[in-house]
Order: sequence, then structure tokens, then C-alpha cells
Amino acid sequence: MPAKVRAGLRPVLVGLALCPLTAFAADSVARVDAYLASLQTLTAAFVQVVQDKQGQVTERATGTLSISRPNRFRWDYREPYAQTIVADGRKLWLYDPDLEQVTVRSLEQGLGTTPAMLLSGSGKVGDAFSAGPIEPQQKLTWCRLVPKQKGSDFERVSLGFDGRNELAAMELVDKLGQTTTIEFSLVRRGAALGDSLFRFVPPKGADVIGEAAAR
Repeated sequence: MPAKVRAGLRPVLVGLALCPLTAFAADSVARVDAYLASLQTLTAAFVQVVQDKQGQVTERATGTLSISRPNRFRWDYREPYAQTIVADGRKLWLYDPDLEQVTVRSLEQGLGTTPAMLLSGSGKVGDAFSAGPIEPQQKLTWCRLVPKQKGSDFERVSLGFDGRNELAAMELVDKLGQTTTIEFSLVRRGAALGDSLFRFVPPKGADVIGEAAAR
């Protein structure tokens, strides 16, 4: 896989899932906390589009995701290149079949204050994000969040909900002005997900780098 494509996928680490909007939540942080409080599992298909600061599309990818809170998720990128990202509760695994390479690191080190931590972690949203506005736009209600950590790769993280108060999209704006939009479909919450889905075993012959001793 070309390096520029892999670089676009890795920062998202994404797996994503939310529950219906809570009418009594006063701001974007409170709303997201309310969604996550009732979320246990989620599966969905996604389309991920990356645009540069001029609005030109530079990357497009599709795949599926699964989340089992806390701290377990799986992203399987299918097109245009295969890539798998798995969090097993302790470790974060990134597998690139084209390179026959597996990167493994501790979950805390791998997630930090990324959107993946926001959606799959066990902490409070307000510990890592400040509340931005709640904005209706293009048939979606967007909850804007701003990372508190100055070293974050992202300037803003937004979660979009449709008229049925279901998760429909996520938008990430990084410090280079690049925007990653992830649109979700076939969203299913509450399904029983087996432990094996979040267990990753490096394929035979693959190079394993990082915390390779973690098993």
C-alpha cells in the first residue's frame, strides 16, 4: 500500500459508534457522554473520505467496523487497500497485508486522545475534549468537540446524527487543515460480538514491530 494512503488511515484508528441523541443533554460533551454510557456494542459499514485544505478529495476508503466497549474495536478496510486495526483491550494491532507487516503497541500509547479513544474508551469525554457547539447542518445534527491536549493531531472532532437520532457520520479536522469524513450505514447496536473478533494473531511470515513480545 502506498505510504500516503496508509498515513491517511492510521490517525483515525477508527472504530465508531454512538447511541441516540439525549434530549436533556446541555452541550456536546454531555450528549456524547450520554450516548456512550448506554453503548455496549456496535457494528457498521463505512465510507471514509479525506479532503485537503482546498477541499479536494485525496483519499477514499470503505470497510466495516465493530466496537465492544470498553477498549475493544476492529476496523477492516476493504477498498482500495486492505488494512486491519484491532484493539483487544490491552494492545493495539495494525496489520498491513501488502507490506506483510504488523505494528503492535500498548493501547494507551496507541490511542492517546484520538477519536478511537473517545468512542471505545471507558473514561469521560470531558477529560479529553472541550465542548463545542451543537449545529444542524445538511440534515444532520453535529456535536463539535475540541481536544484539550495541545499535542493532539486533531483540531476538532464532530459527530453527526440524522433525523432519527442515529449516528450517521464523523468529521475529523487535523492541524494541517485536512478533513476526514466517515459516513456510516447498516448501523447495528447491541449485537452479541464474540471475543475472537477482537483477538489478533499475526499471520505466519509477517514482520512484527513495536511491542512484539506482547501476546
